[in-house]
Amino acid sequence: MSGSPEVPALEGRDLACVRGERLIFKGLGFTLPAGGALLLTGRNGSGKSSLLRMLAGLLPPARGHLHQDGDDIADDLAGYRASLHYQGHLDAVKPALSATENLAAATTVLGGDTGAATEALARCGLTAVADFPGRLLSQGQKRRLALARLITTERPLWLMDEPTAALDTEGRGLVEALIAGHRAAGGAVVVSTHVELDVPGADGLNLDAFPGGRIDPLFGLDAGLGDIVLGEAS
Repeated sequence: MSGSPEVPALEGRDLACVRGERLIFKGLGFTLPAGGALLLTGRNGSGKSSLLRMLAGLLPPARGHLHQDGDDIADDLAGYRASLHYQGHLDAVKPALSATENLAAATTVLGGDTGAATEALARCGLTAVADFPGRLLSQGQKRRLALARLITTERPLWLMDEPTAALDTEGRGLVEALIAGHRAAGGAVVVSTHVELDVPGADGLNLDAFPGGRIDPLFGLDAGLGDIVLGEAS
């Protein structure tokens, strides 16, 4: 990427997440500076994807606050969301559009550089299939196309949920290179992963260390956050 605006420090304070009647995690905190990286690990169901959705402004904390440069993100949620890329499990590839058309459409919507699409496709190893419709792309190629979106539209904060899913060894190297380039330009990244990634200087956050449980309906959420729960999360 040609350069990103510096991302303000992102800080989570005493975060708790509830999905249905489950307290997924509680008491979670972190600080992410400009150029920083945070690797989320933990067993299935520990809340990695839920935390990323929370950081994307899609899921409000049950307790605690998220601050960017000292301000609660809830005070300007639209502005905060405009500062980030959220790459979830789904690659959001339209089956009737070619790889080039998919990337151009996404870049136009996000306000990025449509002229950079060809270079981004090449960087992500998609030149040979640039004119293929999305329905003919393999899962790995769709994932690479999703990665190409990150580098055609500058956003200082990347939130990536299992970015190496469906990728081969070369693809994993691509993810690591893109993260390194983004951080070198001043951007920051939060990545959930089940595989080892080479992200020098990254901080680790193991969500197994912040277990929740099932909320006791007799005591409610506040009691659950105070450790009155019916068994720990599995």
